[in-house]
Amino acid sequence: MELVEIAIVLHVFLLVYWLGGDLGTFYSSRYVMKPDLGIEARQTALKIMSFCDVFPRICLVLFLPSGITLLALGPYAGGYLARWMLVPIWAFGLAWLWMVVTEYRSHGGGSPRIVWIRRIDLWIRYAVIAGTVGLGLAIVLGGDTVASRLSGLDVTSNPRWLGLKVAMYGTAILCGVMIRRDLRPFGPSWVALVTSGTSTPEVEAGIGGAIERSEKWVYVIWVCVIGAAILGIVKPGAIGY
Repeated sequence: MELVEIAIVLHVFLLVYWLGGDLGTFYSSRYVMKPDLGIEARQTALKIMSFCDVFPRICLVLFLPSGITLLALGPYAGGYLARWMLVPIWAFGLAWLWMVVTEYRSHGGGSPRIVWIRRIDLWIRYAVIAGTVGLGLAIVLGGDTVASRLSGLDVTSNPRWLGLKVAMYGTAILCGVMIRRDLRPFGPSWVALVTSGTSTPEVEAGIGGAIERSEKWVYVIWVCVIGAAILGIVKPGAIGY
């Protein structure tokens, strides 16, 4: 296999595990929300949900350097995009991945180190959201030459499909940030349930309400992931692919 073929396989696997892990997380959350189940059963469902959730987190981070790798190794790379740029891009991606995995393994811990990692991770997400959505829209709305130069592809390739894919990636990250916001009441409510061993309407409202409020963002993520996959395969309007 050539290097570009390995990059394609990695990119496809990231899309598959991102969506598959999200589906597993979503399905497990249905049982976490059920007040008629015992606490032990709900705890087991939460462990499954947490395990499934790590795969979308990993895939979301690696999707960025993976996608740039495909562009740099492809036959239509041009403009500012050079292969040497893959070294710092992957260094950034792996450092970000380390933060995401470290934060996940803390299981919501609040040590000063984890607090800083969580804060830096959030700053990175804001920067990536602004950069990818802004760049994606600029590629979509720009003229053929402007769009191609911004995308790093050859000026004759008409990469507006790529701009939309990049914007969808940034939108998916934004939805993840919004999910975090809507899930804030979940932690204290869950601790109250496990500590007291008794379910109350207030506790269930905190658990179920937080999950239900976050669902709309999950649906948008699915649309973005599926849409990005379709755009990457079909490349509507592209020239020379």
